[in-house]
Amino acid sequence: MSDQIILNGDATQKEWALRTVRASERFRGRREAVGMVNFSSAIAGEKRRTIFDAETGTDLPGKLVRGEGDPPTGDISVDEAYDGSGITYDFFNDIFERNSIDGYGLRLDSTVHFDRKYDNAFWNGSQMVYGDGDGELFNRFTISIDIIGHELTHGVTQYEAGLVYRGQPGALNESMSDVFGSLIKQYSLKQPADEADWLIGAGLLTDKISGVALRSMKAPGTAYNDKVLGKDPQPADMKSIYTGTADNEGVHINSGIPNRAFYLAASEIGGNAWEKAGKIWYVALTERLRSRANFRRAANATIAIAGELYGIDGDEQKAVRNAWKTVGVIA
Repeated sequence: MSDQIILNGDATQKEWALRTVRASERFRGRREAVGMVNFSSAIAGEKRRTIFDAETGTDLPGKLVRGEGDPPTGDISVDEAYDGSGITYDFFNDIFERNSIDGYGLRLDSTVHFDRKYDNAFWNGSQMVYGDGDGELFNRFTISIDIIGHELTHGVTQYEAGLVYRGQPGALNESMSDVFGSLIKQYSLKQPADEADWLIGAGLLTDKISGVALRSMKAPGTAYNDKVLGKDPQPADMKSIYTGTADNEGVHINSGIPNRAFYLAASEIGGNAWEKAGKIWYVALTERLRSRANFRRAANATIAIAGELYGIDGDEQKAVRNAWKTVGVIA
């Protein structure tokens, strides 16, 4: 998406995109380096959120503005970051008995108002960082609970499967974040699978953009089609998989394939997607997948787990197998 803005945007938009790309690459490198060191320091079972304000600077973490149990500040970004990280903590704790991102009560630190008109949010390996958006293409990046859940799930992946950020393992990394980001939104809204929008980043694009979200898990490739952002490039199945070198060999692009597989499996199983489909994917992420897992390994793992949890050739296993067949990962 940033590449399209650099190609199609005006001079100011191009500069925003270039700054975002540079900063994102720098912090992604930090995330990968931190991910090699699994360390934790916390009291088990204790939710601890701390929100900082970068005040449009780039030094982290910034000025402390809200701690656990403090009342709302009136700054919408601060309060959304606080509430969103709390919902994410509650989701993993209530549904999977996971104590925070690392499983050991890691404090959830967030910095808002990072840089000027910064078009991104990211997990840097130890904390969340949110830009305010440029106001023309993107709104503030705390606006979508699924974006908050997506980025914090990168932390879970860091501590568990450690999926390398390139090619199919990287696309699985991104897909796991979309899966749990969407489930966190559904959990917060108490939505069963058939009522969810299955969009990632709804509300993030301004009304000047022709689009509804960053990605659609239900219909990859349909989230936006805009003169500046370009057309959503995500493939919906293996016939259209991206094989180039851009986007770290398609980590954001090709995540549409496993995303759709999860949507299909959850929809066929029915009910609350976080209960059965979510459990299958969580066990895969935390117990079965390794750093260089590809789509086929993910398919085989989730199919096996579905059988173990809910019965061989049961409805759940059939749903997971059907999903991966539909997207062309298995025959």
